[in-house]
Order: sequence, then C-alpha cells, then structure tokens
Amino acid sequence: MRRPHRYHRRLLRVFYLSAQVTARCCPTSQAFYQRKRSEGKTHKQAVLAPARRRLDVLWALVRDQRTFTTEPSARRHAAA
Repeated sequence: MRRPHRYHRRLLRVFYLSAQVTARCCPTSQAFYQRKRSEGKTHKQAVLAPARRRLDVLWALVRDQRTFTTEPSARRHAAA
C-alpha cells in the first residue's frame, strides 16, 4: 500500500480544522506551530504542517493495521 498524493477535499478540511484547533489548545501542537512560524512560514503553512503530519500518522496506522497510542513504541525506547 502506498499513500495517495491527492485526497478528498472534505477530509483535508477536517484535518486542517483539527490542526487549527489543536494549535491553540494542545501544548505540543502549539510548540510545533510556533516552531513553523519562527521558520518563516505563514499561518496557513504552519497549520497545514501538523495537519499533514496527522494525516501521515493516520495513513501509517491504517497501513500497518495498528491502533493509536500516545506512548512511543518499544523500538524507540530501545534505540534511545
């Protein structure tokens, strides 16, 4: 399975609005948004970055048939 390059417009809008809300509420997303803004990105570009990241995570979960957990995987702990 490969990730498609084009998406459903309504689905993209859902992820954009989700990222926009979390950029205000979630401390992790706020830090990511601020980092993008400090890199010189516009507001829209800075909101699209976490939306794209969320979509990539969702696609990986579907591809690997896994469920989402907030804890890092055991492989990441072993590598650190």
